[in-house]
Amino acid sequence: FIDGGEVSLVIPLEGTKDKFVITVGRNVAILTWDGESSTPTEVKYVSAVDNEKELQDNRLNDGKADPIGRLWAGTMGAESDPEDKFPLTLGSLFSFSKDWKPTKHLSNITVSNGLAWSEDLKSMYYIDSPTRKVEAFDFDAESGKISNRRTAFDFDIHDVLGFPDGMATDTKGKLWVACFEGSQVIRVDPANGKLLRCIPIPALKVTSVAFGGPQLDELYVTSADILTEEQKKMYPESGATFRVTGLGVKGYPGQAVKL
Repeated sequence: FIDGGEVSLVIPLEGTKDKFVITVGRNVAILTWDGESSTPTEVKYVSAVDNEKELQDNRLNDGKADPIGRLWAGTMGAESDPEDKFPLTLGSLFSFSKDWKPTKHLSNITVSNGLAWSEDLKSMYYIDSPTRKVEAFDFDAESGKISNRRTAFDFDIHDVLGFPDGMATDTKGKLWVACFEGSQVIRVDPANGKLLRCIPIPALKVTSVAFGGPQLDELYVTSADILTEEQKKMYPESGATFRVTGLGVKGYPGQAVKL
């Protein structure tokens, strides 16, 4: 937490060693931090979204910089009870210009989550978790506009457990999707909607994935530990970050935000 608000993403700012783009509640900020101190040097707020009166309880959730360095992030309504129930369709998906002006691309979103792009920059993939779908859009890298919304992968069709959460692309154009409440990561083909692989993870709530390691052939998998006492006994490693090796594929490094 920073200034009493929940931080949901941290992305390096290109060309700097100690500056990061973060989200705090409904706000985007630039954090100056040496990576070691328990408190930041500075938090400069640069943008806010969902400023309407009825959306004051919303917060930014997942986000990512697209391959040309433009920030994308989406919102969700406040959790209404401990059972992970969310108010429906209060969120939106935004991108941000270099002067931090937000552009709203989608509305009626419940839990805005994973983002990914194809290597040729012609497609963007996006997850609104409760839909249990990965959606695809035509992507215009220069203007940052998306169009032609369609389903790339449907959890229901393949009886996949859990909800799609964070997501990454490998160099073969396939998507790796974290399955929240599904104890797994799946690899899917967005071109034909096929399920290619399931990787079990010893945590119930798998939250996100990213490629790393010297060869970018290791998959790092995060998980949440917001569990009941009974679930904690079943999944004692929940909350850990896991490293998956030997997958036979490589991914892309994380993209910093460019200003």
